[in-house]
Amino acid sequence: MFTCKSAVTLIVAGFVLVCSSNHLPADEPNAAAEIKLKSGGPIAFGPNGLLLLSDPMAAKIYAIETGDTEGSVEGVTVEVKDIRSKIAGAMGTKSDDVRINDLAVNLVNGNAYLNVTRGSGADEVSTLFVVDAKTKAMSPFKLSGLKFTETVLPNAPESKETRRGNQKMSSITDMAYIDDQIYVAGLSNEEFASNLRAIPYPFGEVNVGASIEIYHGAHGRFETRSPIRTFASLVIDDEVNLLAAYTCTPLVRIPVGQLKPETKVKGTTIAELGNRNRPLDMVVYTKDGKDYALMANSSRGVMKIDLANAASQESIEERVSGGGTKGVPYETIKSLEGVMQLDALSATHAMILVQTDDGKEHLRTIVLP
Repeated sequence: MFTCKSAVTLIVAGFVLVCSSNHLPADEPNAAAEIKLKSGGPIAFGPNGLLLLSDPMAAKIYAIETGDTEGSVEGVTVEVKDIRSKIAGAMGTKSDDVRINDLAVNLVNGNAYLNVTRGSGADEVSTLFVVDAKTKAMSPFKLSGLKFTETVLPNAPESKETRRGNQKMSSITDMAYIDDQIYVAGLSNEEFASNLRAIPYPFGEVNVGASIEIYHGAHGRFETRSPIRTFASLVIDDEVNLLAAYTCTPLVRIPVGQLKPETKVKGTTIAELGNRNRPLDMVVYTKDGKDYALMANSSRGVMKIDLANAASQESIEERVSGGGTKGVPYETIKSLEGVMQLDALSATHAMILVQTDDGKEHLRTIVLP
């Protein structure tokens, strides 16, 4: 099984959408409203072109009906060279003033959505661009006239500056749509701040989620305050598990059946993948009858992780020193250097945003290794 998910940032300014409160019945007419985001956060696709958009500083999640529901992923190939410069030109600015935050692929048709931020600080403005998988044309994706619903996380951390930035920006670090549930990772205001929650869709009452404890091999201790950075789903014996990666880099298995509100859940650390790096994106897929995870990270290349023993691997609960690795095995895919973003396209292909040595960024499809 593979699951599509990604983390992309988007700030909507001046777009008028059709909105319904998360407390209204699903069949009740929506009322006109305007989304004004305080921040950009993770984004992911659900079924039928449903776009999930988060605003961490407001601790909000929006589910937007894009209407992008036509086409097929069959035979999709995309290659856009120096895409950041092309986006900068469309925004009327210079390439070095533009930042591509992340990539999300619509599994209906393979259209690639890119979150782009121009400027920084108080002058920061973010926009969503889409690359049409059929025509290869790139354009801004305007949200005006679309329907959306929204929900608010009830126990987000307070807005407070730290040496790593405002801690409220970690209220939502990743999310994915799996089996009519939106799984959300991030920090809460609880004593065990690392949090995972399942939110039913269509939105209803949102719970406070479960507090997550893991053993961090590189640090040699149990941790409860470090947020999950990226995750994907893996089915083991007909049970959905989340495969979660943390900074420098524990890989943890968490059965979703344990994610009960107001509980403390201990994840199983199935791998320590080495220190001094940050996971960026991850997909789980099946090839030749075997399950793998493909994970891009900030400094150790793209890892292909063998999940054959993910269920039986004993939890790592001893220090792994010196930047060493332990647990389920992996190999580094040397042909995939410089991958900044990664998302599933189909059961056999993925889409990547890769940065070359000259600093340029290119969007292309690959065969899952």
